[in-house]
Amino acid sequence: MCNVRCILFGAINLLDEEIRDKRILEVGSRDVNGSLRPFIESRKPSKYIGTDMVAGPGVDLICKAEELVERFGAESFDVVISTEVLEHVRDWRKVVSNLKRVCKRGGIILISTRSIGFPFHGYPHDYWRFEPEDVEQKFSDCDIRVIERDPDKGVFMKVVKPPTFREKELSNYGLYSVVANRRVKQIAAKDFRNVYFIKLIAKNKAKEVLLKIAQKLWSLV
Repeated sequence: MCNVRCILFGAINLLDEEIRDKRILEVGSRDVNGSLRPFIESRKPSKYIGTDMVAGPGVDLICKAEELVERFGAESFDVVISTEVLEHVRDWRKVVSNLKRVCKRGGIILISTRSIGFPFHGYPHDYWRFEPEDVEQKFSDCDIRVIERDPDKGVFMKVVKPPTFREKELSNYGLYSVVANRRVKQIAAKDFRNVYFIKLIAKNKAKEVLLKIAQKLWSLV
């Protein structure tokens, strides 16, 4: 998934020489509302692989974000793209680690994710919100080239994995969870039963029902 601002960020910050003849991996590539893929493929990479946990447009291989290194091997890609994925994975530490490890030294990692204030969107799950300082801390073991706020409650980032890469330990880092409604290191089972989260789920389901009704009525016009 990738919104218009995300596509624009990638188009501005990924240079032709960083793409041409390079191996590209897109994590969470199912095209729901846009994709960087057409722009990148127009720059002639040697390989473009899109992965997601489910099949769909833009998905070449089904692979969980937690299993990238297991599937492809360490340092397999020159550019790793992950747009609108991190907020949806419960074990964000494992996914961040896989994004770093599957990228070659000297390679590029391009990230977009949602920040505090963005509405709950469980497709199929929604766990976290990242502020600019959060992604900066999580990728402080890389050379951070660009961090930008998305006006639509999000953050964009481009980093380069350094030749002397040494992965940062993140086990003690807390993050705001939309499930717990506070910063936590881990989401506990009890957090899924709190009143705040139950109301979020109910509101989200109501929106889904109303959307389906609207789509049905529109088809009858």
